[in-house]
Amino acid sequence: MNTLLFFIIILAYIVCIGIINERLFHLQSDIALIFFSLILSVVLLIMKYFFPETVAGVYISSLGDFGFREYLMDGMLCFMLFAGAGKVNMSKFRKNIRPISLLALLTTLLSSFLYGSLFYALALILKLPMDIWMCILLGCVVSPTDPIAATGILNKIGLSKNVCSVIENESLFNDGTGVTLFIFVRSLIVHSSDSNFAVLMFKEIGGAIIVALTVSYLLFSLMKLTRDPVRYILISLLDVSSVYVICEHFGFSGVIASVVCGMYFSYSMEKMKRTVMVVDPENFYGDFWEIIENILNSVLFVMIGLLVLNMKISPYALLIVPAALIILILSRGAGVLISSILTGKNIPGNYNLQEFVVLMTWSALKGGLSMALAIETADYLPESIYQIFSNVAYATIFFTVLVQGLSIKRVYFALEDHKAKRLSRKSVTERKAS
Repeated sequence: MNTLLFFIIILAYIVCIGIINERLFHLQSDIALIFFSLILSVVLLIMKYFFPETVAGVYISSLGDFGFREYLMDGMLCFMLFAGAGKVNMSKFRKNIRPISLLALLTTLLSSFLYGSLFYALALILKLPMDIWMCILLGCVVSPTDPIAATGILNKIGLSKNVCSVIENESLFNDGTGVTLFIFVRSLIVHSSDSNFAVLMFKEIGGAIIVALTVSYLLFSLMKLTRDPVRYILISLLDVSSVYVICEHFGFSGVIASVVCGMYFSYSMEKMKRTVMVVDPENFYGDFWEIIENILNSVLFVMIGLLVLNMKISPYALLIVPAALIILILSRGAGVLISSILTGKNIPGNYNLQEFVVLMTWSALKGGLSMALAIETADYLPESIYQIFSNVAYATIFFTVLVQGLSIKRVYFALEDHKAKRLSRKSVTERKAS
């Protein structure tokens, strides 16, 4: 399909869904996009079924084949991550560095292995042709929380800034862990040489940080030589895109590098705030990245909905998908629990252990990265196993975005109410004791 025609169709989806939602349903905009794009895609599937050989049927098939992985991993992901990381509150990040680090590293690692172990037990029961490493690879696909879903949805539903900071920062950094672990487990399955996880982790993350800081420092120095806000935007675009390409070429994590670039530019812009206010009084720089983030997020959610057009359904899907969603919640909860215990008494938001585990488990939204990783497995997994991967990843994204995304606000305020009552009882007890 012609690229411009595909772009027109995507824009038509976004505009029509946005207006219908604004007038009738009043859902959070990103949730509405992914929900109604799925409904529209199902309607297109019905048309394709009845008119497979027509021009319409051919165009419908081509919609689902339009390079989702290339669009995300080789194109827009770095800009989405840069925009999201640029909004990180550095003081809250430093304050919550311990829980964020544990959630981003340990929770992702534990969740992936626990998910894989439980799914392997399911595979044995159903006699699926999957070994333990294939199941763990699936865990690596669905365990990392998605920074795009987190920044696009959770920021708009009324959560406190401190809570949002922890959720967003974990989402921004744990993808590096998830992708590194994915590469490691993939190497065991295909018997490649990248089999030392510690070395791979150090290379992916360490190399990404070094490249991102070096290039960002050099390019941000150019900011000080210009007083044109448009050139600020161009320099930031050059920074994140060049860093991402360099890291992907040398085998470093482009995901982590993009986040570091965004945080570096945000921190450095804050330091030269007076200059920026004089040079860019209309805040062209900030508005540009806000608009870019909203547009790219909208396109991504619509493209996720379109993927169903050419997705093959596994014959085991009706049994596997519900079980996989239960396993997802259990593995995520266990990973958060262990990380929270290691966090000690410094749990963010004055939550107790149980409250924090519930919040961080239910707010773990998945998104495009999980789907992109699942699609990548088509190159080396048998067709029947790939169908399981794609079906589970797709169902996971829709469950977390629609069910958890729509209910997280109620869960959050219920936990806040529970916390307030608990602290009130504690205060009464302390007064009686004194």
